Amino acid sequence: MRGGTRRADKAAQSRGEVPLRCVRIEPGVLHSCSLDCPASTLDPSPSTITSTTDIQAARSISSPTITRPHTLNTFAMSKTGDFEAVKKDILAVLKQPEYDDGSAGPVLVRLAWHASGTYCAQSDTGGSNGAGMRYEAEGGDPANAGLQHARVFLEPIKEKHPWITYADLWTLAGVVAIEAMGGPQIPWRAGRTDFADDSRLPPRGRLPDGAQGADHLRHIFYRMGFNDQEIVALSGAHNLGRCHSDRSGFEGPWVNSPTRFSNQYYKLLLKLKWSPKKWDGPFQYVAKAPGADDDDEQLMMLPTDYSLIQDDKFRPWVEKYAEDRDAFFNDFSKVFAKLIELGVYRDEDGIARADKMKQYKGEYKSAPQKPPVPGAPGAGKDGEANPLARQNRIAHQQLNAKARL
Repeated sequence: MRGGTRRADKAAQSRGEVPLRCVRIEPGVLHSCSLDCPASTLDPSPSTITSTTDIQAARSISSPTITRPHTLNTFAMSKTGDFEAVKKDILAVLKQPEYDDGSAGPVLVRLAWHASGTYCAQSDTGGSNGAGMRYEAEGGDPANAGLQHARVFLEPIKEKHPWITYADLWTLAGVVAIEAMGGPQIPWRAGRTDFADDSRLPPRGRLPDGAQGADHLRHIFYRMGFNDQEIVALSGAHNLGRCHSDRSGFEGPWVNSPTRFSNQYYKLLLKLKWSPKKWDGPFQYVAKAPGADDDDEQLMMLPTDYSLIQDDKFRPWVEKYAEDRDAFFNDFSKVFAKLIELGVYRDEDGIARADKMKQYKGEYKSAPQKPPVPGAPGAGKDGEANPLARQNRIAHQQLNAKARL
């Protein structure tokens, strides 16, 4: 048998093919061997297994300084359609001691959100289909800064379950993370596809700009088909995570338990005394957390967050969700499920139909690289760009003035 395998290997090599090999994985180390060798005599030569084109595309826009977790046997292929196995592996990567607050959960929620929030109901373009962040045109959008961390956390899962699309994996990860952090169960259905290239991506400028106000929120969310109540409910995702000055330009967590899903965000919006942060960065609000010392980290709110209690139509929903956790969880579950379905066309049986999905087909010009002062998303096509906030404009002007000196 072994001689036959060697002859087959030589024949394959003569045809320019790579002989089939098996692998064993240790933490951080990958070894390979001939398929017929006993486990005790594994050849520690480099594996001949290569990544798929999609995996290479995802890695090409991921930070090279990030260490990928080695907690999964990335080549132990699962059964096609075994989403429960995928969920278990997502749960396994949530704990990240060296990442923000020890958890990958919040950034996975943000990935699912941003992967879906480019939808335009009028043109029926954008949305969760396509997994466009694998390409520089979308992955390099300043509005998506930092999401390479989320994609890297999920990459071993994609390798272990190659049958799942990135678009399905990213949205499923957000759903699993929310529930794991104490949030509601959110309905999720498979069927999203991955684009083969970046020719059908929507233009930049469709994601929310935290430096804006209520009018901007309505412009962005009405375009996707959400109403005022749904805008306030979706904003509750800010119960999770934190801002980073090297990504969005803003800094700090919204709540003092940023890895636990709750209605604390609404309570703090109403309860705390928010004041402008005194710093060189973009305009944001800060307040001392309840029971915190003067030298403890301050909580923050974006201008878009604060607009929810300034606007007469938004504020009643903030008050309702602050008082009624169950009502918030129920509404958030519905609206997040709606968000991650945007851009996915399903037939009467609920089956996704890729042949019916529309995507942006106009001339696409890749937006510029991340500006020297992070903040507002990059501008898209005329009429779709989000205007920069005054504070960000001033910061850019100051930098340009210094550059000319």
